[in-house]
Amino acid sequence: MTEPVTLNNNTLNITLDKPTATDGLIKIKLTETDYQPKVEEKVREYARKANIKGFRAGKVPAGVVKKMFGRSILVEEVNHLLSHSVSDFIKEQKLNVLGDPLPNHEKARLIDWDTQKDFEFEFQIGLVDDFTYDLSKKIKIDYHPIQIDNKVLEETLADITERYGKVSYPEASSATDHLIGEISKPGEEPKHVFLRLEKVAKKQQARFTGLAKDATVDFDIDQLFADVADKAHFLGLTADEAKKVTGTYTFKVNTISRVEPAAINTELFDKVFGKDTVKTEEEFIEKVKATIGENYKREADAMLDRDILQHFVDKTKIAMPDAFLKSWLKSTSNGEITEEVLAKEFEAYRQSLKWDLIKSKIATEHQLEVQGDEVRERAKQMIVQQFGGPAIAEQLGDKLDAIANNYLAGQDGKGENFMKLYNQLKTDKIMKFIREQITINEKPVSLAEFKKLAGKGTE
Repeated sequence: MTEPVTLNNNTLNITLDKPTATDGLIKIKLTETDYQPKVEEKVREYARKANIKGFRAGKVPAGVVKKMFGRSILVEEVNHLLSHSVSDFIKEQKLNVLGDPLPNHEKARLIDWDTQKDFEFEFQIGLVDDFTYDLSKKIKIDYHPIQIDNKVLEETLADITERYGKVSYPEASSATDHLIGEISKPGEEPKHVFLRLEKVAKKQQARFTGLAKDATVDFDIDQLFADVADKAHFLGLTADEAKKVTGTYTFKVNTISRVEPAAINTELFDKVFGKDTVKTEEEFIEKVKATIGENYKREADAMLDRDILQHFVDKTKIAMPDAFLKSWLKSTSNGEITEEVLAKEFEAYRQSLKWDLIKSKIATEHQLEVQGDEVRERAKQMIVQQFGGPAIAEQLGDKLDAIANNYLAGQDGKGENFMKLYNQLKTDKIMKFIREQITINEKPVSLAEFKKLAGKGTE
């Protein structure tokens, strides 16, 4: 179905054809009266500024300028007129477009700039019709705070004491040592790896104990670890990538390191939390538990936000201009986005774009705005945290505002960091508002259960 819409603005003729609800074609017809005044003005400007041999500065005849630069001036002014006209038309017609208008290059290439007086241009656009979303207590999302049990606490304490422990380099490996070396397989380049023997499956540990520097051992990569996460960490891959790695490898030992765990005492307290922050073992353990709780809360909150996003993307019906978006992505990627890339990544991009549309509509309809002062305050908080907490804020005094403004301006002075923080704050406001409107069911889980739930969301 075609729905022509004509806009006559200063005699400029623009029409919009909508063959579908999500596809549009903007056509612009230009006559000589539309662009010639600007061309003549530009010719006079060139004549005043041109430095051409045989003519005094500012006295170059317009005819000479037209002969030398007339075609480039015409092309420049027509393109300038097109760019502004398309943009103004989209605003005046209140078109909800995705991406940028795509010009019909094939049609433009057929233009004879030396003889034509009238021109016609086409721009393909992708449109989004109005849509509705449900934001009410009827929406129920589970929230999974992580319970801190003794196992988690013990593992964390063991990790801390090892991290701050004393390192030695024995001549032969034992079951608790770390091996640094390289793995190789026929037909593949050797890869440098770090192997914690305590992570190796119990039945395989004996193969890696008693080894000296330069020793080699063959192993089946599928049998080396009981947990695919340990396999992925060892190979430096994602869990999905690691699952696909199979076969027999050879490990060559380059270095053996052994860590004697640090004693739980004042020296460790000061290294972990700062001098005199913690004074007893009981305080240290409580502080560790609090830190674990903060970290796990961030993870649980992130999962909640992920589940909210997925709910709205799945349940909100929005007609998307898929064909246009694929064309637009390919045309603006400098060859980096191919059909193969689109086949793998387009759905994820589409969902992200759909979520942005939903967030934007929620923010608009519920007047969720971010003020400049809020952005500057967030920047100051970040700077204070980065440089040592409240004490540094007192030392910096009024200088903190200047430091924050300098950071927000960014390296190029165009405010890139300002926009980054602005968008982050706006997303935070939108998510907070959504969480307040829906029903959140709190269901505490163990760390192992949480990892399983987190894994499901990335499959």
